[in-house]
Amino acid sequence: MKTIIAVAVAVLFGSAMVASAADAKENFEKSCAKCHGTDGKGKTKMGEKLGMKDYTDAKVQEELKDDVAFKSVKEGLKDKEGKTLMKPAEDLSDDDIKALVKYIRTFKK
Repeated sequence: MKTIIAVAVAVLFGSAMVASAADAKENFEKSCAKCHGTDGKGKTKMGEKLGMKDYTDAKVQEELKDDVAFKSVKEGLKDKEGKTLMKPAEDLSDDDIKALVKYIRTFKK
């Protein structure tokens, strides 16, 4: 009986992890891809205008810290004059944002 319960918990946990990864990709494509591109390279019209970094670049990934990425998504980004560069992701939970940051890490080549 304990084995059955352990297997059931593992299956449920695994399903939640898969759903989270799928949700992160969907959230990225819905909220981020317009500027960052679906491939994370930032080679979109808006991305090039704003100077988006290439998330497939290992050096960019190394310099990007998870806590900074999390804060940027949660609070948004402004330039020195206070102009909004990136709106905050108000419709995402903290867990959604953490999953999004983890998803961004998958772009590294």
